[in-house]
Amino acid sequence: MTGSGGSEADARRAGGGTVEIRGLHKSFGTNEVLRGVDLRVAPGEVVCVIGPSGSGKSTLLRCVNLLEEPTAGTVRVVGVDLTGPEVDIDAVRRRIGMVFQSFDLFPHLTALGNVVIAQRKVLRRARPEAERIARELLGRVGLADKVDSYPARLSGGQQQRVAIARALAMGPEVMLFDEPTSALDPELVGDVLGVMRGLAEEGMTMLVVTHEMSFAREVADRVVFMDGGVIVEEGPPSRVIDDPAHERTRAFLSRVLDPAAARVGEAAESDMFRAAERDA
Repeated sequence: MTGSGGSEADARRAGGGTVEIRGLHKSFGTNEVLRGVDLRVAPGEVVCVIGPSGSGKSTLLRCVNLLEEPTAGTVRVVGVDLTGPEVDIDAVRRRIGMVFQSFDLFPHLTALGNVVIAQRKVLRRARPEAERIARELLGRVGLADKVDSYPARLSGGQQQRVAIARALAMGPEVMLFDEPTSALDPELVGDVLGVMRGLAEEGMTMLVVTHEMSFAREVADRVVFMDGGVIVEEGPPSRVIDDPAHERTRAFLSRVLDPAAARVGEAAESDMFRAAERDA
């Protein structure tokens, strides 16, 4: 995490996992979404990926745990080549936690049950141990008083924190977050980001796709800006967010950080879309 002392940061990072991506391409039919991405996330490092919609951010994340199979290139996570011919992807996925935009909780299970179920079915933990771990993690994300609540009785922010606890229950070495706050009302975002900030402080290796610039600025060790399926620039938050080198990055950030500019950009995109429909 940015601002940590050298020896303390090194000690934290010694226990994290790594992500190494080389020459990553991903196409859907004739649509090339990723066009030669190279990226490394060091143990204990927090990397935030930003960029416009359709830039390939979420596809990149989904390739990291093979929810999408790369068209070309290599992906190594916790030292294992996921693109190798004999990889046990299920074994590797147990070491990678992922939190999506949608919460994907089982509606018929309580918060406790949602955190217990994968431990029981995948890790074969005994119920008492799985429940002990689930209660501990729900307390850690601020939901000790909600263990018996069903998802329908939880706010969106609370549901997302259950999803984070569920991912942590598997003992991951790397955590992937795909826009974890995008579906939340503004007043609920802070609690989720607070949990993620705590994970960063504990030295969890994290690759985060986000539109939360304040989180990226305060928590990330490195910010990666993607556009058009490539990494346009990357570096410390103070440089990429506050003093970007590329015009594409500057244009994106001006829209994200200036609501008025964003509305103008959205109107222009809408006009272009209508013009394209007329010409079709």
